[in-house]
Amino acid sequence: MEITLNSPLDMHLHLRDGDMLKLTAPLSADFAGAVIMPNLVPPVRTPAAMQEYDARIAAAMGAAAFTRYMTLFFTPQGEQELLAAKNTPGFFGFKLYPAGITTNSEGGISNIAQADTTLRIMEELEIPLLVHGESHGFVMDREQEFLAVYRHLATRYPRLRLSMEHITTAAALQLLDEFPNICATVTLQHLIITLDDVAGGALRPHLFCKPIAKRPEDRDALLQAALSGHPRLMFGSDSAPHPRSRKEACGCAAGVFTGPVALPKLAEIFAAHGALNQLQSFVSDNACRWYGLQPVQKTVTLQDTPMAVPTSYRSYGEQVVPMYAGESIGWSVVR
Repeated sequence: MEITLNSPLDMHLHLRDGDMLKLTAPLSADFAGAVIMPNLVPPVRTPAAMQEYDARIAAAMGAAAFTRYMTLFFTPQGEQELLAAKNTPGFFGFKLYPAGITTNSEGGISNIAQADTTLRIMEELEIPLLVHGESHGFVMDREQEFLAVYRHLATRYPRLRLSMEHITTAAALQLLDEFPNICATVTLQHLIITLDDVAGGALRPHLFCKPIAKRPEDRDALLQAALSGHPRLMFGSDSAPHPRSRKEACGCAAGVFTGPVALPKLAEIFAAHGALNQLQSFVSDNACRWYGLQPVQKTVTLQDTPMAVPTSYRSYGEQVVPMYAGESIGWSVVR
């Protein structure tokens, strides 16, 4: 069995920078493009910094055909600054982080009211807003508590194109049906694992991410929405590599490195549920329609031939461990 995908997209990708970027970029090059996250050190805040980062990604990708949809770290800004961003080649949108909620987000927003003027201008300029939607409450309730903020944003700014990034709960899915100006991304790991897989037995640090994996009923609802072809649900890997030394350590860094296995594992999942016909929409068509994207033309063929996942990848002296390290998954990319 096989499937050929047209211009698959990853709508939420961390490529990091420096030596790590040189490792991770080629491992995501089966995609035709990706929305690139800005939470570097320091964060990518200005169009000039964005273009410099874009150039480093292009160099790391080499000859791969790959459209880079670049984001800027959200801070309150005026109309001239927002116009300058919108008119910068490669710019896609702004990524809003609640302050201190995840990796390198200390400079994020502590009060959404601070952003009112900026959001109104973004609404007029048709600039998308991508949101890491978590409160600072109890870890299992953070996304649930943030849903009120999404409702506020969707109601107050009805023409703002709003993306709930890497949703993890059944409750978040309900907002897609309540508000026509909201879309959502979902990761590979949140279609597969629950908190029990992370910490129910021996702690598995390479499955620890933020938002943390939730309950079986949440995972099942997300999977069913993806398999059934919800038109405003799209794939965003949130592939987030960290050196092994930062994952297998006290203060374990949050992030699951799924870039090398994302497309084959998605094909395996959709095939197992008799839904391969929905995979094209999930990994490309929904995003292209919602945002009006025209990524580089690329076809990727996957077949039900097993793929042996390396135990780790080496980034210039550092080991980086992928999801399913040392295991075999049922599908692979035809080279």
